[in-house]
Amino acid sequence: MSHAPGAAVIAALVAGLTLGLAAMVAAGAGSLWPLPADWAALRFTVWQAALSAAFSCLLAVPVARALARRRFAGRGALIALMGAPFLLPVIVAVLGLLAVFGRSGVVSDALALAGLPPLSIYGLHGVVLAHVFLNLPLVTRMLLMGWEAIPAERFRLAQSLAMPEGAMFRHLEGPMLRAVLPGAAVVVFTLCLGSFAVALTLGGGPGATTVELAIYQALRFDYAPARAAALALIQFALGAGAVALGWAVLRQAGFGAGLGRRLAVPAPRGWRLGADALALVLAGGFLLVPLGAVGLRGLAGLGDLPAGMWAALGRSVAVALTSTAVTMGAALVLALAVARGARGWRFIDAVATLPLAVSGLVLGTGLFLTVKPWVRPEALALPVTVMVNALLSLPYAYRLLLPEARALHADYDRLAQSLSLRGMARLRWLVVPRLARPIGFGAGVAAALSMGDLGVITLFAGESGATLPLYVQRLMGAYRMEAAAGAALVLVATSFALFALFDGIGRRAAP
Repeated sequence: MSHAPGAAVIAALVAGLTLGLAAMVAAGAGSLWPLPADWAALRFTVWQAALSAAFSCLLAVPVARALARRRFAGRGALIALMGAPFLLPVIVAVLGLLAVFGRSGVVSDALALAGLPPLSIYGLHGVVLAHVFLNLPLVTRMLLMGWEAIPAERFRLAQSLAMPEGAMFRHLEGPMLRAVLPGAAVVVFTLCLGSFAVALTLGGGPGATTVELAIYQALRFDYAPARAAALALIQFALGAGAVALGWAVLRQAGFGAGLGRRLAVPAPRGWRLGADALALVLAGGFLLVPLGAVGLRGLAGLGDLPAGMWAALGRSVAVALTSTAVTMGAALVLALAVARGARGWRFIDAVATLPLAVSGLVLGTGLFLTVKPWVRPEALALPVTVMVNALLSLPYAYRLLLPEARALHADYDRLAQSLSLRGMARLRWLVVPRLARPIGFGAGVAAALSMGDLGVITLFAGESGATLPLYVQRLMGAYRMEAAAGAALVLVATSFALFALFDGIGRRAAP
């Protein structure tokens, strides 16, 4: 079964879309020299992303270490919770943080009882707080996998030598952190560069405007396409530089192979036990309280849901299902082509990762400027959203499928050739069953990400074409917080239901 032609076509489409938009943005900009306000947006974008990455990584170290060396009831549930914010719609996370830290939130109510002024979550500190909430669990999971990857024999040897905790950290845990933390920081930094929804709801104003928010303002309010194009190219350069930095800092810890045995990290008692417990309680509370606030307010707001919310929900589900089908089809063809070493597979592998360097708003800006002279953008809101969501989800699905596709090729390719198993028969009887688990998981991730996306749709949608995340954002902008909480609860439930559906189908279909 030859996958090279299909993979080459898909790779060409991805490369043509990304690079073509960048070229179009450069051509339409006229002058790429930023204005003083653009420099301020650029500085704020980099500064908030750097602070978000630093705090997320520093706070994740004690949490991951406590999870690595402690065993307690509910540990598995807490680790599973660490994966939830990655699938949580950003607008819902912001709504939960407002319910706790906003002017009418729980913390401000407690301060009012003490005679103190309420908190203001808007501005740099609010943007960083939201990014830490979203990315702390991701870094914690990455570090926890790093701790679990240290061979058990190393810890056993350290214990037999009566190595003190400081020496154990210096020789075992420290090298792992030096290998994992830089990559984790770059991942968070890259994600925060393109976090449009957080900046839209918690930023704003001359001192708290990101580059993406400036692009949105230039198109939707000022309609200054040249300035929007210049800003979009700057944002693309930021994302590409962050991805290149991520490739540069990747390194291995160098512990060597073990025997595959599982041994808990040594767990000292005394004050260290209390410190680990405190880290877990604070992290769990930081994650659970805003989510619980969304749930409680959402239940109270279910009776106040506007009739238009259901149409927005239908549009979001349709967009999510369509973009998921496109994503998984493209990712499967790309992964199979790279796994079998098709001609130009290194180029295909690089192109499949390229969308990480762009954001939905940058792609949407290029498409908006392209179609504006010819057609009303509102007429293309959903098709453009499908295309952009599929492209942005492609790197995640591709990376999930590639290891399994390589194992499939190594284990079954000769057998399939000897049986003359080719074409659709090979896809049906070999590829899909053997890759069912990562296909299902990848489809679930792609569907959840698409359901919660609040990016390109903000540029194209009119008053009657909003998806559910945009609908929630508009309710928040109208200060209808109860209705926004109810709609947000529906959005969360739908996102996780789609993830569970696809993931469950994949696990059940796996041999």
